[in-house]
Amino acid sequence: MEVKTNTKLRVRLESFDPELLVSSCKKLVNNLQNVELNSMGIVPLPTHKRIYCVLRSPHVDKDSREHFEIRVHKRILEIYYSTEVPIFDILSKVDLPSGVFYRICLS
Repeated sequence: MEVKTNTKLRVRLESFDPELLVSSCKKLVNNLQNVELNSMGIVPLPTHKRIYCVLRSPHVDKDSREHFEIRVHKRILEIYYSTEVPIFDILSKVDLPSGVFYRICLS
């Protein structure tokens, strides 16, 4: 009797551009289509919004301010696979755009 073990792998993707993030997720999913996986899914996370308030004039009119914001869009790609599949080799060969930060966690 052969026992198969399942291992969970999480790839966390972050980007300022949501379209770039979606295209990167599609590229990862397309590269993993050929591999025999138990299951795979994309989990969207809430967008982190950081707002900065800046004075328009340094000396006069302190009530006049500008607001700027930075949005960080996030996704998690959860992959359940067997230990015989070389998943790290496949993920390391994927060429993601420079605007996407990714982190691979084995859990």
